[in-house]
Amino acid sequence: MNSAWLGEFMGTMILILLGDGVVAGVLLKKSKAEGSGWMVITAGWAFAVMAGVFVAIACGSSDAHLNPAVTIGMAVRAGTFQKVLPYFVAQVLGAMAGAALVWVHYLPHWKETAEKDVKLSCFCTGPAIRSAIPNLLSEIIATFVLVFVVGAIFSKAVAAGGLANGLGPYLVASLVWGVGLSLGGTTGYAINPARDFGPRLSHAILPIAGKGGSDWRYAPIPILGPLTGGILAGLVLRSLGI
Repeated sequence: MNSAWLGEFMGTMILILLGDGVVAGVLLKKSKAEGSGWMVITAGWAFAVMAGVFVAIACGSSDAHLNPAVTIGMAVRAGTFQKVLPYFVAQVLGAMAGAALVWVHYLPHWKETAEKDVKLSCFCTGPAIRSAIPNLLSEIIATFVLVFVVGAIFSKAVAAGGLANGLGPYLVASLVWGVGLSLGGTTGYAINPARDFGPRLSHAILPIAGKGGSDWRYAPIPILGPLTGGILAGLVLRSLGI
């Protein structure tokens, strides 16, 4: 029953359940984690990536991309694109499912939280300073770093140096933590179109107590920025033979 499609779906669902879950824990009223801050959020997302990658592999996806930007970047590097569309679909649906589980898990807390923008932040990203071009550049740069370094981690040169089996997910998780700490303060580092678009759709659909709009005006940036960054990273990886 396991398949690459199922692996991408299940891995992305766990990624979003734990990733959006830590944001909800920090931001929602009367959560025991309320107010614990950015370090907790970035660490939670790193652990979410680690868990999601292991789940994806166990369920049949040896790629364990969990991210359309990674999928398109690796496709550009390899010059093969047959996985792009099915992976994109699996990742977005998995992200929607994970976001719905976050809503269920924190069900009493939505009513206790008055701020509509805080509730939205538990599902998708938003910029610290809203300015389209800088926001887009932030997502491009951060995603380029993500995809380029992922390519380096799993490159033949690194593997030849003795990268231990099973270590990869921990290194990728550390990378995501570093990206969040260093580059995430501008836009909330979507760096993953499925991570933003899927939960934003769930926010729009779900009967969340006292919710506001889903900020579709901003939504293209965490889609186009990461896809652009992923493509650029794939081109550089291919040109360098990494």
